[in-house]
Amino acid sequence: MTAGELKEKGIKRAKTIIYGRTVFVILAILVQFALMIAVYFHLREYSLLVYVAFGVIGLLVVLHLYNGRENPDLKLVWMLPIVVFPVFGALLYLYISMQPGTRIIRRRLEKLAGETRAYVAQDTAVKAQLAEENVQMGHFADYMYHYADCPVYGQTQARFYPLGDDQFQDILTELEKAEKFIFLEYFIVEEGYMWNSILEILKKKVKEGVEVRFMYDGMCALTLLPYFYPKLLEQDGIKCRMFSPIKPFFSSHYNNRDHRKILVIDGKTAFTGGTNLADEYINRKERFGHWKDTAIMIKGSAVERFTYLFLEMWNVSEQKPENFDRYRSPKMDEIGQDGYFIPYGVSPFGNERIGRRVYLDILNTAQNYVHIMTPYLILDYEMIMALTYAAKRGVDVKIIMPHIPDKKYAFVLAKTYYNELLEAGVSIYEYTPGFVHAKIFVSDDEKAVVGTVNLDYRSLYHHFECGVVLYRNSEIDRIEKDYQNTLKQCRAVTEKDYGSQKLLDRVTGKVLRIFAPLM
Repeated sequence: MTAGELKEKGIKRAKTIIYGRTVFVILAILVQFALMIAVYFHLREYSLLVYVAFGVIGLLVVLHLYNGRENPDLKLVWMLPIVVFPVFGALLYLYISMQPGTRIIRRRLEKLAGETRAYVAQDTAVKAQLAEENVQMGHFADYMYHYADCPVYGQTQARFYPLGDDQFQDILTELEKAEKFIFLEYFIVEEGYMWNSILEILKKKVKEGVEVRFMYDGMCALTLLPYFYPKLLEQDGIKCRMFSPIKPFFSSHYNNRDHRKILVIDGKTAFTGGTNLADEYINRKERFGHWKDTAIMIKGSAVERFTYLFLEMWNVSEQKPENFDRYRSPKMDEIGQDGYFIPYGVSPFGNERIGRRVYLDILNTAQNYVHIMTPYLILDYEMIMALTYAAKRGVDVKIIMPHIPDKKYAFVLAKTYYNELLEAGVSIYEYTPGFVHAKIFVSDDEKAVVGTVNLDYRSLYHHFECGVVLYRNSEIDRIEKDYQNTLKQCRAVTEKDYGSQKLLDRVTGKVLRIFAPLM
């Protein structure tokens, strides 16, 4: 890249930050937080009565935490500020837990899920056939349907992509085939070759009468896109929304990001996986060495669940009623049975934590192996126990991590878990060519998961996510072969590696682990 190109890139990024109001938003939130602290200290010194009242509030918060259903690790993390700052910590917890924005989104999604439930009804014949083949998977399918509105589907075919580079060409091909509608929902979108190529097709399809809806997470407005970007797309006929755009108000619901990657075309074809809409995901731009990502395309009856996952999220901020019936998937009798599929969504609300349940189920029922790719490794107690117990009972548990991280703090934190896992027999590898962004579980040549769910608290507790469970599908063999090929480009991690880290990195990792449930 020439000096002129670097300068132009710097100017473009500076404009994006200004347009995105990044500095203003951050400063406004910091000011509000500082005011909260100032008010607390002012009131504390005002009178003994106020201080006693604050003390009672702190005690009630502690009792609430102990008796609540939250994750024990999250409870522990809240205990720290309450112990160090007995009153302020309690008030901060109350402020965050009582945020109206979070409650509004939750109630709205529950209402929308009730409206779409009729369109994702379980085919009892498919469910009965699965239960006959495998009782455990039959019970798992029951759980996913009754607690996540995610039925099991047959009559679906899949194609697995070992790299985002491979997926990109098929995305362009499938978009060109669109006749009725295109739905896109992504965490990251950045102008460049990948997004511009897709956008060119979307504009053409709008002119052909195809309905195009595009939704991306509001965090993009901070550094990647101007805040008014949806209006630019709507001028071209593309319906566009930002999910939960960041505004200059201190609120906990900004912690619940839309991390999903969904592309649905005509209710016939769907894509999901780790890849976002930016050039590094297709190795058009190098950021952290070679970018190893994975994705999947499905065709057939299971696509319908992705259609309604998108429509539910799209309508969170919509006031007009949605005509859900018009987006039902057409019958595709030419697609035969090739195993079973359970597309699923993950919500940060409620107690089920579906993404976590899916991974735990695979670990707890595996007989021979569980092979995992994840960019982050920030684990709660139950996940550590599941990984180590599986290894201790003879299951081959392997985890592939990046060798070149995108977030240094997350990498030093992940390493604090390494020795505990290694001592139990879990094998850990680092992908030496660069960065692993894939989110893969594959087990026993029968089960696999491809989706957006990382092995960290953000994905398992705080974000909206999605994925698809495959059972006895022919692509599972390709997923495992890709895993084995990726292993050949990895270095094995040993227990000595942790001690060879810089002292500062080890200390930083241990400190960050205290706050891991919030990360």
